[in-house]
Order: sequence, then structure tokens, then C-alpha cells
Amino acid sequence: MKKFNLIATAAAGIEGLVGNELRHLGYEDVEVENSRVRYQGTVEDIIKTNLWLRTADRVKIVIAEFTAKTFDELFEQTKAVSWDEYLALDSAFPVAGKSQKSILHSVPDVQAIVKKAIVNKMSEIYHRRTRLPETGATFPLEVAINKNHVLLTLDTTGSSLFKRGYRIEKGPAPLKENMAAALVLLAHWYPEKPFVDPVCGSGTIPIEAAMIGHKIAPGFNRDFVCESWEWISKTISQNVRAEAEAQADYDIELDISGYDINERMVDIAKLNAQEAGLLHSIQFKQMALKDFKTTKENGIIVANPPYGERLNDQNEVRKLYRQMGDVYRPLKTWSKYILTSDLQFETYYGQRASKRRKLYNGSLRTDLFQYWGQRKKY
Repeated sequence: MKKFNLIATAAAGIEGLVGNELRHLGYEDVEVENSRVRYQGTVEDIIKTNLWLRTADRVKIVIAEFTAKTFDELFEQTKAVSWDEYLALDSAFPVAGKSQKSILHSVPDVQAIVKKAIVNKMSEIYHRRTRLPETGATFPLEVAINKNHVLLTLDTTGSSLFKRGYRIEKGPAPLKENMAAALVLLAHWYPEKPFVDPVCGSGTIPIEAAMIGHKIAPGFNRDFVCESWEWISKTISQNVRAEAEAQADYDIELDISGYDINERMVDIAKLNAQEAGLLHSIQFKQMALKDFKTTKENGIIVANPPYGERLNDQNEVRKLYRQMGDVYRPLKTWSKYILTSDLQFETYYGQRASKRRKLYNGSLRTDLFQYWGQRKKY
């Protein structure tokens, strides 16, 4: 079966997690780069990685790579690609574009040239003198130029992988599902440990933890754009999905809790967990952060509290950070992972973090403040 050069794109700061996921899925020669990870795979692997990658944004096929400093070079090298191996006569192929530090800096012109080159090549192949209909399946293409290096890719995912399909309602400033999964993975949580999100909002972090705990493929509840392409067998897609379903273990007992001071958010979290089929695995409850108490040991706390980006919110948010310190510091065997854009968080929490990791929540720079627990041995 043909192997493709593939790219899994990711938010800045979590590319390493995507690389680890791919290695755990059995892929070799995994290369981590800025905002993306390269690997190779067949059609089956395209479906499999779309289905299983928790922290990636998209899976793309690398169509071609070359250097272009003129529009003629861009046109001719794009036209040289065997586009009929990917596109049918009626395929719709929108071309997105971006350009950085390159001579060909006008993105609309770059997109237009690439589109024209593909139309020209397809017209020659199919002996068409009229415009291509573009009424069939969609093949989302991208031309990305960086320092005159052109990368032509075909997106196999469609809607970003963070769109799992279970979030039917959300609150203000929700965390994307793949970032929530990244936080759970960075916390090194294991299903036998207690897991708590004290400011759970619409429930994304606890739901992602439950999916990990039950070994559920994050893409099980959605489709991918490549599944509409003629050259991707429906049988392959069905088989990969069946294998993923067989790996899920719904009988594992999990100790996952999500709390929020806002009762409406707790109701939304329950709705989303129910949509994911995981309400039975998560205890949601209305509770203020300061009221949290536990006699359990070796637990994990993962929190994405409000950041206080507006000045009038900052005092309230920092009061919350103080409460976190007062409540969590005595929990010596618990590890705490708190994401915030407030770089003075440690001052208000009252303790220096074991480690800080820079992450981007959308375009916003944030830090994950990590406090490692002293594991109690029995």
C-alpha cells in the first residue's frame, strides 16, 4: 500500500506531545518541528491518526516541497505534481495560503497561482477546455511558504481535531478539547489516581481525562473530510474505527471529579459528558474552590482558572489564586497543574512551582505551573 509523507499540525508548545502520541501509536522516524510533526503512513494510518491523536489539530498529506522565488517557479513546480493521483475531475479544491519571510509574500497572489497551476494541469489531463466543475468531494489544499521554501499540503481532517463532537454547549473562554487533553497528558495522570478539576466550566478537562482513562479514541464521534474521497476505501475506514471501538474499555472504574461555583456551568458540563457517553465516569458538583477537602492520596489536580485579563477582574482572580494555595499546599501527595497567563501566579499561590511550561491557549501566551506531589507509598 502506498505510503505518504504526513504532517500532524499542533499548537505551539505541544508538538512534543503529538510526537509522543505518534510513537506510542507505533510510528517510527517521527520528526518534531515547530507547530507540526512529520511521519509516514498509508491510507489506513491517515484514518488511524485522525481518530487517535488527542493533541494535534490536523493530519495533512505533503503533496510537494520545493524552493520558489518567482511566480513562474511556483506555477511550474506546482503544475509538475501528478494532481490526478489525488483529485478527480469534479473535485472541489479550495487553496488556503500563508507566507513568511519570503520573496513571494502576497498570499492572495500565491493562492491564485497555485490554483491556476492545478487547473491547468487537470485540464490537460482530462482534455478540458472549460472550467472544472468543482461540484464533487472537497480536497482542502494549502500552500505555505517560509523563507522561499514552498510546502503544498492536502488536509485530510476537515474541521479541526479539537472538534470531538461532544461539546453541545460551552461557557465563556472555553478551552479547546485538544489543549485540555494536553494538560491531562502533561499531568502524567493514570486511571487508578483521583483526578480533580476544581474550575471545570463546561467539563472539557474531566471529559478528556475520562476518554483517556477508558482508552476511547477522541475522534470516534465525528467524520473526517478524507472519508468522502473516492480513493479512500470505506472498508478501511470502517475497519480502523472498529479496531478503535474494540480497544475502548468502559468497565475501568475512574475517580474523576469536576467542580464549578456556577451551577449553570455544572449543568452544561453534565450535558457535554452525557453527549460523550461518559457521565457515569465523572462526578460533577457545584462547589466553590475554597470548599474543596479530601482525605484521598496521590491525586492530580488540573485547573484552567480565569486569567483576569481585564483589569477589573484581576483582583478577584488573584484572590482565587490565594485560595488555591491555601487549599492545595497542604495536599502534599497531590500534584497540581494550573494554567494561567498571569506570570505572577506563584506570588499569589504562595509557592514556587516545581516546573513551568510555556503553552499557547489560542494566541494567548500562558504558563502551566506544575507542583509535583510527594508520592505516598503503601
